[in-house]
Amino acid sequence: MTIKEAQEKIDGWITTVGVRYFSELTNMAILTEEVGEVARIMARKYGDQSSKASDEKKELADELADVLWVLFCIANQTGIDMTEALEKNFEKKNIRDATRHKENKKLQ
Repeated sequence: MTIKEAQEKIDGWITTVGVRYFSELTNMAILTEEVGEVARIMARKYGDQSSKASDEKKELADELADVLWVLFCIANQTGIDMTEALEKNFEKKNIRDATRHKENKKLQ
């Protein structure tokens, strides 16, 4: 599925099953919550924090998909084409960071 198709599919789900979008501010809070769930998994799986029994059923892939879902909701309701936005972001990074990372002694 392309990014555009994902945005359209989410919009279709929201406007039928979900009834309507939550407000932009509510979705921003939900996005923060979902990113926190990703952070929790990362801290326990790849970091030093120990897991609780309630953490065992959480899957990183599912939580990352939740982040994308809410991100695409925010993009949809604010009129942003994420394919176009990502393409422009690549252009910006290719100009701004053309040599930056290669010259970063921390990465060598």
